Amino acid sequence: MHPHGATGPLVAALDIGGTKIAGALVDAEGRLLARALRPTPPGGDGESVMAAVGEVLGELRAAPGWPEAVAVGIGSAGPVDAVRGTVSPVNVPGWRDFPLVSRVQEAAGGLPVVLAGDGVAMTAAEHWQGAARGYDNALCMVVSTGVGGGLVLGGSLLPGPTGNAGHIGHISVDLDGDLCPCGSRGCVERIASGPNIARRAVETGWRPADGVAATAAAVAESARAGDPVAVASFDRAAQALAAGIAATATLVEIQVAVIGGGVSAAGPLLFDPLREHLRRYATLSFAAGVEVVPAKLGTDAGLVGAAAAAASALQLFTLAAA
Repeated sequence: MHPHGATGPLVAALDIGGTKIAGALVDAEGRLLARALRPTPPGGDGESVMAAVGEVLGELRAAPGWPEAVAVGIGSAGPVDAVRGTVSPVNVPGWRDFPLVSRVQEAAGGLPVVLAGDGVAMTAAEHWQGAARGYDNALCMVVSTGVGGGLVLGGSLLPGPTGNAGHIGHISVDLDGDLCPCGSRGCVERIASGPNIARRAVETGWRPADGVAATAAAVAESARAGDPVAVASFDRAAQALAAGIAATATLVEIQVAVIGGGVSAAGPLLFDPLREHLRRYATLSFAAGVEVVPAKLGTDAGLVGAAAAAASALQLFTLAAA
């Protein structure tokens, strides 16, 4: 009998980002049965970051449910390369082509390991247990320090050959726009991510209150108080997101766009202008009906999604809505 009355196999999930490495054992209902957490060593070399991953796995291996674990799912900041089993996350400088899959497999006692980008993992989570549940065709997005995403098409998660499909943050929506760190111009991320919302507000004359950091949350606070420059910065971000969603809907026919991540916490400040702009960009009949909804799963989406991505790839348990 499982702890907490779980049934069936468990998946060990890892959610790896620039600030934290989280782990959990996840059951076939999407419940998290055991958790472990370590900060990502800042500026750490590859081995010190791997040591933190090893500690998280060690805690999970000591949990009562570990004997039922049949696989490890990893959702990692990208880019990832699921073919080669390597990761090169922009915000973990110590990892460049780091052989994460083989190292995790070793640390997990030889269990099969499935690697996905964090946007794909969040999408798997929202489709299994969240706002995209019951939809066969969906785009899910994470709007925070970066802008990531993933796709569900024809009822199945679409990670793409290397695990990066749905990377909507690097669709160019402004041909002559600002240079993006990725090398392209006018990317959705360069306009709509939290730091870029704040940057644009500052460049157009907004100032945070004394002692408050210039973040998207601070811009949102000013916008709620009616500051027109702050409102305009959110409107511009919403426009970029709308253009990216419309492009995706036009290309692959989605029914819903689910938006999570820290910036989505701005609520109507983001969602109202986003829906407004989307009406102007998604004009063809088959693209015009896309619903825009907030994500449901919050901070656990990465863990639930890493498990769902592994379950999907290895066909471990059915991910259909009950």
